[in-house]
Amino acid sequence: MNEELESVDTPLSEADDKAGPIDRETAGPFDDSEVSSVRPWVDLGSVKLIPREGLNLRLEVEEGTGRVVAASLDFLGSTLQIQPFAATRTNGLWNTIRAELKAQLQQQSGVVSEVDGPLGMELRANVPVMVPNEGLSTQPARFIGVDGPRWFLRGVIAGPAATDDALGAELIEVFRGLVVVRGNSPLPPRELLPLRVPVQASGS
Repeated sequence: MNEELESVDTPLSEADDKAGPIDRETAGPFDDSEVSSVRPWVDLGSVKLIPREGLNLRLEVEEGTGRVVAASLDFLGSTLQIQPFAATRTNGLWNTIRAELKAQLQQQSGVVSEVDGPLGMELRANVPVMVPNEGLSTQPARFIGVDGPRWFLRGVIAGPAATDDALGAELIEVFRGLVVVRGNSPLPPRELLPLRVPVQASGS
């Protein structure tokens, strides 16, 4: 693979404008080139976050491979799951992925609405889930996403913050404080950026 892979034309389904708040560069989520490294980051590889009181981190590991595929941040009784993906320099992913998610959830008999939220367009849904000893139930969830320079960051908010706007604002603030470390390796769009278990909070 070489750097030319990132400059080739993308299919029309991928050729959407970048989605996200107009103040992303100053209010986040950030690219690592946009922030100072002199602070106590928790380093997850392709994502860094600032530790805060009451914020607990859980990593979701793929069975068999041991690969970390998502990070879940528990805060104020709700959960924010995050995943960073590679993207091209010019085209965003969220508009396309959001449409695909909406269609997928509707096929699973989920109730989905598309609303203009604090980060731009998002999905609010009641997602079908299997509850042990109870069978099929539904769970509210908010799907958020922001396109950055050569990356896309997706978040899923579950718990009370999925329906309570005041609690949701707290989770959005956590999301906007995240930093994506894209790296220089050429990667195809939608490839999950590598996450890892943090050794310790670091100032680098």
